[in-house]
Amino acid sequence: MPRWFSELNEEEINFTKKFILASGSIKELAETYSTSYPTIRKRLDKLIQKIQVNERKENDTVVKLINQLEEEGKIDQEIAKTVVLEYSKSLNCLIVD
Repeated sequence: MPRWFSELNEEEINFTKKFILASGSIKELAETYSTSYPTIRKRLDKLIQKIQVNERKENDTVVKLINQLEEEGKIDQEIAKTVVLEYSKSLNCLIVD
């Protein structure tokens, strides 16, 4: 299973499943959720962004190094998560600016 998929919560997984079962039709998904097309589009955009961020993290050399250090027991798992999170936040700020 890809790492980005394991980062999704239950609601996001269900949304993805329904999206696939609707053959990618946002209009059909809006009917399923009894909401508007723009609401579903916004939700889909957030999911896409979350996947893209996770893909970047997977391919980032700094994140790979931190994960390797954690796997080797050289740093604590919580510290590794905190460093990756803060590093990712700083990258997001650089990308937005």
